[in-house]
Amino acid sequence: MRTALSAEKTILLLLVLGATLICGLPLLLLFKTGLTNEAGLNLAPLIEALQSRSVRRALWHSIESSLWSALAATILGSLLALLVGLTDIRAKGLLVFLILLPMMIPPHVTAIAWIQALGPASPVLQWLGIAPELGSTHPLYSREGLVLLLTLQHSPLVFLLVRASLRSFPRELSDAARVSGAGAMILLRRITLPLLGPSLLAGFALAFVAALGNFGINALIGIPARYTTLPVLVWRRLASFGPDVLPNVAVISVVLAMVALAAILIQNLLQRRMRNSLIGLPQDPLAISLGNKRAVVEILLWLFVACVLLLPAASLLATSLVRTYGLPLSSDTLTLDNFNEVLWRQSVTLRAFANSTMIASLAAAVIATASLFLGYFLSHRSPGPRRWSGLALTQSEVAFAVPGLVMSIAFILAFIRPLPMINVSLYGTLWIILIAYVSVFLAIGLKPVAATFLQMDPSLEDAAKVSGAGFVRRMSRVFAPLAAPSAASGAILVFLTAYNEVTVSALLWSTGNETIGTTIFNYEDGGYTTLAAAMSAVVVFATIFIMLAMNALARRVPSGTIPWKD
Repeated sequence: MRTALSAEKTILLLLVLGATLICGLPLLLLFKTGLTNEAGLNLAPLIEALQSRSVRRALWHSIESSLWSALAATILGSLLALLVGLTDIRAKGLLVFLILLPMMIPPHVTAIAWIQALGPASPVLQWLGIAPELGSTHPLYSREGLVLLLTLQHSPLVFLLVRASLRSFPRELSDAARVSGAGAMILLRRITLPLLGPSLLAGFALAFVAALGNFGINALIGIPARYTTLPVLVWRRLASFGPDVLPNVAVISVVLAMVALAAILIQNLLQRRMRNSLIGLPQDPLAISLGNKRAVVEILLWLFVACVLLLPAASLLATSLVRTYGLPLSSDTLTLDNFNEVLWRQSVTLRAFANSTMIASLAAAVIATASLFLGYFLSHRSPGPRRWSGLALTQSEVAFAVPGLVMSIAFILAFIRPLPMINVSLYGTLWIILIAYVSVFLAIGLKPVAATFLQMDPSLEDAAKVSGAGFVRRMSRVFAPLAAPSAASGAILVFLTAYNEVTVSALLWSTGNETIGTTIFNYEDGGYTTLAAAMSAVVVFATIFIMLAMNALARRVPSGTIPWKD
């Protein structure tokens, strides 16, 4: 028993220390650099930064674009969730897959695809004869264009949250209302929408924070539109002047972090007031029959999905198949040289694919393993383990909520000097990106596992203890197999997110340690549009292939393993 207790405490201590070192400590160093000096608390740099015209303008642009896009994403995502979750439209499984697909596509790839889809040089619009005149301003290079792309990128997040909330409603609510003579619209207005309040608020907050920290869309649309946001301002200053401006960008990063944390805090306070307790089995609360309107609704829904997915995808593919950007796609201009270049000739792209695959896989594996143990401690009977594991959970949630570019600055501050005692520097290596991935995405993998452990019967542990099983045996024989589907689901989401991201690695990559996201962004930023399109197309195909492969395994794995499947 002493050995088991010792192993349990040791693992808990290692988990809490690990979360503190990679989640809490870098953020503490960031705030220390931005808000203190040798004499102690010093708000002068923060006040000076806020008095800067460029910082104030970038801050307002960040808040403005995030608010409008979050509001639009909440409306769009909720409408899609209500249509798919509450009506009798057909092919719901395929619709859910396609609606969630943009969430899995990297934001910078989304931006590149839409830039090529709607611009004067769009191969698809040229083929249709409706392309804007050459030399005209791109329609997306504006505040409205930025908000539009952020909306399309983040509405699947709201859709996922609202749809999950709808599926948790007990059927008794709708049955009682129907017995009272309430129609479908009254049910929707009086019961469903009020109960969805916390989920709608959570979706809005999630979309706001995601837009606030978005780098790919903000950079590729905002820079040509002269609509600079805080993440882009930080990137431009650090990329132009190097580590010497770390104190300056740390102050700006603190401003960005404070806005994100304030949004999360306000969301939590409002959700506590809006929380409702439901009793009953979780089933679909409504089954609205659209009658003769179903065909019209389905046509409109499929047209929306086609516009969101097919137009940018076709433009991206068409651009990748022409010799020079701006040429119309025809038999004379058709070529596969761009794909040959990025897949076989360019060593940087091959290295980027290998790097991203390796560190995304390692991050997913580390997070899945850590989540199994943290999930156990979060549901522990004793308050001590719950309290300490709760500290690790809180730090991981803060690291996830803070924009990725802010975490990049925090990691540069934490690891720019060699590690003490071993005198090894992680800065400028692939390992700093791996650690940053584990820090930022730990909350993604931990959430589903923690929820699974909270649903387990405590008698399972009692029976294992009575049988003489120690902590390690209980975890390996009892709890790990039961929580494995949730851990696998979280690991899949972590892999897909880390595999394609650019925000976290934008400031951490170096020559030889490129990622897929940074390589695509550098191609587009450097004017190699056809190469960026070819590599983006490969990433989209790879993402769709992985999701389809996971779908094919859905019947062979436990329910809940595939995150987007019921």
